[in-house]
Amino acid sequence: MAIPAVQGLSSRSQFIFVFRLPYCFNKVRNCSSVAAVKWLAGHVNDSREENNWQRNYSDAQGGGYKNTSEWKKLSSKELGIQTSMISKSTRSVLNGLKQRGYDVYLVGGCVRDLILKKIPKDFDVITSAELSEVLKTFPRCEIVGRRFPICHVHVDDVIIEVSSFTTRGRKFGWNPYNGARRPPRCNDDDFVRWKNCLGRDFTINALMFDPFTRIIYDYLGGLEDIRKAKVRSVIPASSSFMEDCARILRGVRIASRLGFRFSRETAHFVKEFGSSLLRLDRGRILMELNYMLAYGSAEDSLRLLWKFGILEIVLPLQAAYFVSQGFRRRDKRSNMLLSLFSCLDNLLAPDRPCHSCLWIAILAFHKALVDRPRNPLVVAAFSIVVYTGGSSSDALGIVKKVSQLHDTRFAELSVDHSPNSDEELLDEVMDLAVDVKCTLQKMTDECFVSRALIKYPQAPPSDMVFISPALSQKVCAIFECVQWGKDGGHSQKQGSEIDYGALALGRLYEVRHVFARVVFDTVYPLQLEHDTSTNSNLDTPESKENE
Repeated sequence: MAIPAVQGLSSRSQFIFVFRLPYCFNKVRNCSSVAAVKWLAGHVNDSREENNWQRNYSDAQGGGYKNTSEWKKLSSKELGIQTSMISKSTRSVLNGLKQRGYDVYLVGGCVRDLILKKIPKDFDVITSAELSEVLKTFPRCEIVGRRFPICHVHVDDVIIEVSSFTTRGRKFGWNPYNGARRPPRCNDDDFVRWKNCLGRDFTINALMFDPFTRIIYDYLGGLEDIRKAKVRSVIPASSSFMEDCARILRGVRIASRLGFRFSRETAHFVKEFGSSLLRLDRGRILMELNYMLAYGSAEDSLRLLWKFGILEIVLPLQAAYFVSQGFRRRDKRSNMLLSLFSCLDNLLAPDRPCHSCLWIAILAFHKALVDRPRNPLVVAAFSIVVYTGGSSSDALGIVKKVSQLHDTRFAELSVDHSPNSDEELLDEVMDLAVDVKCTLQKMTDECFVSRALIKYPQAPPSDMVFISPALSQKVCAIFECVQWGKDGGHSQKQGSEIDYGALALGRLYEVRHVFARVVFDTVYPLQLEHDTSTNSNLDTPESKENE
């Protein structure tokens, strides 16, 4: 039976079927997730933070979570979740496994996002089938991963990750749920689902959705934490982060993207275990940072990393900049780095990400300006040369028409010296391109990075370098057009609309296009133009192209 078919809801005594909760979600169906959880917060008992994790942890070790009366099942229809919200490629995988008689569920963050009416970054599937059976079901499929084997199912140009209940327990050497006994009045299916949820990172990610019966299973209070806009670990955060310190970065990413806050206990150990990230594989660091900075929530992610003392671990050069700016941990002010990523966020979304080379290019560009501030017209001309694929004549033509004020808040933009001629302006543009490339090389030098916070002995030492030589070379290629111009074979992107497929793949013409827009709009923000009424007809790279 395919997903669009609807089955009735079976009733089990150990569940509470909640009508009031779906009603609450229906009231805020058309609101943003932040507005939704704020509205729902007023309809939740305002009691002290519960130590549900203590019960999850101790019961799992001691023989089972016996309070099954708190387990819930909810109708996805009442929560406003439609089949059309699940991607076509994911539905194809779900139907393929179901037709072979296997149980199959959506699990993790995609369920959370569907409840919040957000577009999931991706869809994770879990099934009762062995991975070998999944392999036989789909022609384009392979098993990947040693520590935690899963299947990558290729549907068109999309990869759907499929895990199996039978392999979940091998993820870690120690599992809190391995010795869990079956709770009273618990059938086999509930026991399997519950044990799997105990192995997940946060309660809001420990939800399962059966799209065929249209039931969402909540064993650990994840829905209540969504209502309270809270990120809480399933087991004690200290144990959770010792198992996998990457959960710290995932927690920051989730909180920043959704506008949620950490529970008190989780927040404490996010700070306490931040230095453990130094043991994490550099490729994993890059992956987690990419999830933070490439999907539309970069500014909030950087603020949270700074707030919890993690920025100096994973991005020590940028942490040194925050310190030099006098930024406090809970500072609400902005700076040029945050403004650059705010502009980038305005162009991206979970289903419209960029390639990692773009945000690394922004980091290198900004660091070059920190080390050597530039005239705003030089920065504007630099962005336009990048935008046009190396056309200095176009850059000069546009810059000469810029008459509005630049954003004067940023010390990285200096007006102490202005170019006296076109030749001098272009020389400084070339010089800036050289500085950006040199800065990128420094960002891949562990010795240089380790000295970033040498003036601040209270900061933990970090030599975190996660940029591979191949990725560094790709970032450098973004700026080659400044040096070689049109003669280097670099062409300007055609059209003003962003091709998000090309951007995600790191096509240089698209990366240059977005980089230039971010830089130009940061130096000469449109809002500043409207506020000052300096020039209502400012020529930007976009308007120049449309003439």
